[in-house]
Amino acid sequence: MKRYVKRLLARDADHVLRRSDLAVGLAMLQASLAAKKPKPRLDPVEFAARFAIEKALQQRRYCNALALWRTCRSKHCRRRGTCQGDPNVCLQRGLATVPRHAQVRVRDDILAATPRNIGAPERAARQCMPSDLCKEG
Repeated sequence: MKRYVKRLLARDADHVLRRSDLAVGLAMLQASLAAKKPKPRLDPVEFAARFAIEKALQQRRYCNALALWRTCRSKHCRRRGTCQGDPNVCLQRGLATVPRHAQVRVRDDILAATPRNIGAPERAARQCMPSDLCKEG
């Protein structure tokens, strides 16, 4: 009887160990497959399009935050108190008169207001300094 019980316990113990080993192995396999899945990447054309849109919005944000509309040649900008024209031209004209520390402060304020889960093209555009946004290309 003792021999039968020992054999039964040993067989059950082996069976339990095999089942737990199988469960651990399957969990490891699932984890490795999940880790190897590539993160979906943006198409370069879509990235460039979204970056260009955010760049234009960012230029307008800088024009308004730096109050470049006060010295604008356009009556519409001065009357409305915001940039109403071409923000690229406005930034190129006005950045010579704005001190660098003011540009950095405005950039930091914009980055602080940026949500954490924003997309890569939008984040890249918001991290640019005003002088970087004025460059062609």
